[in-house]
Amino acid sequence: MARMHSGARGTARSTKPTNPQKPSWLTQSPKEVELLIAKYAKEGKAPSQIGLALRDEYGIPDVKLVTGRTITQILKDKSLLAEIPEDLMALITKVVLIKKHMDVSKKDMTAKRGLQLTESKINRLVKYYKNSGRLARDWSYDPDRIKLYVE
Repeated sequence: MARMHSGARGTARSTKPTNPQKPSWLTQSPKEVELLIAKYAKEGKAPSQIGLALRDEYGIPDVKLVTGRTITQILKDKSLLAEIPEDLMALITKVVLIKKHMDVSKKDMTAKRGLQLTESKINRLVKYYKNSGRLARDWSYDPDRIKLYVE
């Protein structure tokens, strides 16, 4: 979503295998992986951070190959999923930082434009999450109350 409002192309990166299979070096069972995910979630880690920790510490390249479900689905089943999705929370944090900068630099029009673009991304994500049922229908993005979410 980072290049939504620019003419930039995507970046080159590696791709996942076309025929994914469970790696032969894995010794953890699906139940053990779910317990590790729950442990990391209770420590306060976000789903992407959990995936990185499992990859780096335990050599689990893809949780979905092992368990058949994504990290978010596992957290939802165990009632450990955060109220606000991780990507939406990152954009909200970005808005708070931009507003803090604009309090100091009132004539920074580039920051003002960045704030507008970021808030439009937030509104698009909120609409998506409301339609998919991830956010409550009555949840709304309020720029004035936004600091409460970050703190």
